[in-house]
Amino acid sequence: MDCELPTTNATAPEIAALLRAAKTIAVIGASPKEERPSHWISLYLIEQGYNVIPVNPGQTELFGRKCYKSLSEVPDPVDIVDIFREPGAVPAIVDEAIAKKAKAVWMQQGIVHNAAAEKAKAAGLAVVQNKCIYQEHQRV
Repeated sequence: MDCELPTTNATAPEIAALLRAAKTIAVIGASPKEERPSHWISLYLIEQGYNVIPVNPGQTELFGRKCYKSLSEVPDPVDIVDIFREPGAVPAIVDEAIAKKAKAVWMQQGIVHNAAAEKAKAAGLAVVQNKCIYQEHQRV
């Protein structure tokens, strides 16, 4: 597990441009539990007009939308892969995001995985680590 600070991260203007251009966000680790950030942040993103695709192997539907077991199963193109999972799960998710040709991987606050971030960046994806998409969207 990476416990250090991010060695690569999108700048504030890059984050703003990413959030403005994005239409579809896959939320990895979306939760049915209302108190979980992955739940209420997903609802916030839906309210803001994003097409939110929940990904959680334990659910079939969340937020009135079909829930997928993995990012690879999502049929639609994805702009941002928003990760609400522990750092150890990040490398496999990044591999899926690269294969899916997502535009960005976003690791929520408290999540840093520099090796996976470097791999994503090398594959041409924008990378955001240790930042809350809700807080960043509020700034934009």
